[in-house]
Amino acid sequence: MTKKFLIITLLSLAAGSAFAGGLLTNTNQSAHFLRNPALDASTEIDAVYTNPAGLIFLTNGFHLSLSNQSVYQTRTITSTFAPFAVNNDGDQTKIFKGTASAPLVPSFQFAYKKDRYAISAGFAISGGGGKAVFNKGLPSFEAPISMLPLSLSSKGVPTSKYTVDSYMEGKQFIFGVQLNGTYKINDALSAALGMRLNIVSNAYVGHLKNIMINPNQPAFGPLYTGSAMVSAPKFFTDAATALSGWSAGATSYAAGLQPIVTGGGGTVLLANGTSAGLTTTQIAQIQGLLGAAGLTQAQIAAVNIQTAQGTLAAAAPVFAGKAAAMTTNAGSTADKQLDCTQTGWGVTPILSLNYHVAGLNLAAKYEFKSTLNVQNNTVIDDTGLYADGVNTPHDIPALLTLGAEYQLCDKWKVSGGYHHFFDSDAKMANNKQQYINGGVSEYLLGSEYQLNDIFLISAGGQITRTGVTDAYQTDMSYSLNSYSIGFGGAIRITPDLRLNLSYFFTNYDKWTKASTNYNGTTLAGTDVYNRTNKVFGIGLEYKF
Repeated sequence: MTKKFLIITLLSLAAGSAFAGGLLTNTNQSAHFLRNPALDASTEIDAVYTNPAGLIFLTNGFHLSLSNQSVYQTRTITSTFAPFAVNNDGDQTKIFKGTASAPLVPSFQFAYKKDRYAISAGFAISGGGGKAVFNKGLPSFEAPISMLPLSLSSKGVPTSKYTVDSYMEGKQFIFGVQLNGTYKINDALSAALGMRLNIVSNAYVGHLKNIMINPNQPAFGPLYTGSAMVSAPKFFTDAATALSGWSAGATSYAAGLQPIVTGGGGTVLLANGTSAGLTTTQIAQIQGLLGAAGLTQAQIAAVNIQTAQGTLAAAAPVFAGKAAAMTTNAGSTADKQLDCTQTGWGVTPILSLNYHVAGLNLAAKYEFKSTLNVQNNTVIDDTGLYADGVNTPHDIPALLTLGAEYQLCDKWKVSGGYHHFFDSDAKMANNKQQYINGGVSEYLLGSEYQLNDIFLISAGGQITRTGVTDAYQTDMSYSLNSYSIGFGGAIRITPDLRLNLSYFFTNYDKWTKASTNYNGTTLAGTDVYNRTNKVFGIGLEYKF
């Protein structure tokens, strides 16, 4: 058994972004994005995040955008591992499903533009978001537990079933507060400098309890006949007690038989030990210990006192070692709970450039790496692996975005973009960044068409290519290639007020990972990772 499967799973559960973007970064920070994700060269109010240098093309005055996104996501791991069959109607394949929901993900963007200058501010969930729940745990929870029947049976304790109650819930939010200053250098070129304050707030709650097995070993207690499910910790505790008693008994009898051997009675059959001064009770107890040491009834009937003494002397430390192992197993299978939060903060400097000529707008933005740690604030940690006050690396990677927008005619424009997240350079817990080849890359296209003075429609897509390797992927944290499609529209309620309505969904490519040492069990197993993602958006834009 391992003590790590609960704690590591909980800590990694919410480590990935629940929205569009890289491993730790959300790029969808407005309802506008959901209906057209290719906004990297935008010159509208959403450019507070996507293209701060493009804000110089706003009309003079104040501009405000308020949005809410409702995010619904599932994570599915289809695991094939032979020991799962005993708790899955004989089927070696089990499906572990988690749900993540965030019905309220608010954001706002504000800008004031005056001639050649603009200042702007924004707030959004810049990373993570929502709550992920696995009501039946994960394969890494269950794999070590599923080995119990096989392990016990191989050690002479026939066991054919196990059950477990496992649960995990994780929440992760990185709140981003951004400030920008924009300057128009000339009629074609503008630039912006900004910064984002990232405030991390994570919470994890989980348990692994009520591990039950059906061992058939009455020698450890009358409950253990194989006919009923019993508490695994109680069984291992009772087994340790019995084995410790056997060790003490074997040691005592090995010493007690020495005078008989010294006096020349060593060749007497143990069964005839009364002739050498043993009582019938003592003979029966010694025979019981010899049986526990592995001798057959025939061997016990034929053994003499001297051989019995040697066997008991050799068996005593073996019993003691097994008792220690049973005590360890009792601790490993005991109920475990975790309740902890993490907090931390870091600053992201942002540089943005925008070039405009005729109907073409080009933009580039670079967000520098945010170096930060998160600190554990632990209420309860039965694993002993998550000490209160410990800091864990949680860097937010640098991000480069490139965008282009072209006005085909008065009513129709098209746009494209490229994102690259430098994930390999952002330090993660356990140096997991070493298993990333560069980072995540995204390719975006979009189009908007103004039907009339009131209604606008738009659509776009995003292709995401993850840079992770097979070594990065675990059931606790995985990244998948995907494509996303968003569509929706805008309604001009008044000349100064616009309503955005949008929908965005993502299709993921499955990732299959086979292992010859599945979750540290030394047996082969396979996980197939998959996800779904749906986001609904609504927002208002107002200029005054």
